[in-house]
Amino acid sequence: MSMDIKQIQDLIKFVSKSGVNEVSIEEKDFKITIKTNQEPTYVTASLPAVAPVAVQSAPAPAAPVAAPVTVVATPAADDESHFITVKSPMIGTFYRSAGPDKAPFVNVGDDIAPGKVTCIVEAMKLFNEIESEVSGKIVKILVNDAQPVEYDQPLFLVDPR
Repeated sequence: MSMDIKQIQDLIKFVSKSGVNEVSIEEKDFKITIKTNQEPTYVTASLPAVAPVAVQSAPAPAAPVAAPVTVVATPAADDESHFITVKSPMIGTFYRSAGPDKAPFVNVGDDIAPGKVTCIVEAMKLFNEIESEVSGKIVKILVNDAQPVEYDQPLFLVDPR
């Protein structure tokens, strides 16, 4: 396994946003260590030899944190072309509420604004609150509760206002 400069840049961006203090990857033919000035969070993980994407499973600090959300305007259909697609910022398990007996953060028809928690994505036993970066109305929830999600997977359709 070797990494090109784009993968290294992506890894650096991920580490700086994730709250992880240090990430080290060591293979037969290379070693890379990325450190930040944040308080240490210790994680031991085995990386599969297929791709550095597995590094994205490195956790944020133990307390729930607001993770950035990727927002892309995508035409889903002719009548849905003005909707904004809110995508998962990480790999993990999608949860609509803080617990099984708690109310969902958002439902179809709810108004959202920047900073409002829309869901939780659990990664490596850490629960990351996902906050909205857009204003609008939830028109569709694209993922079922407790379903695994991939990085950049669409989670919600939002009608912007």
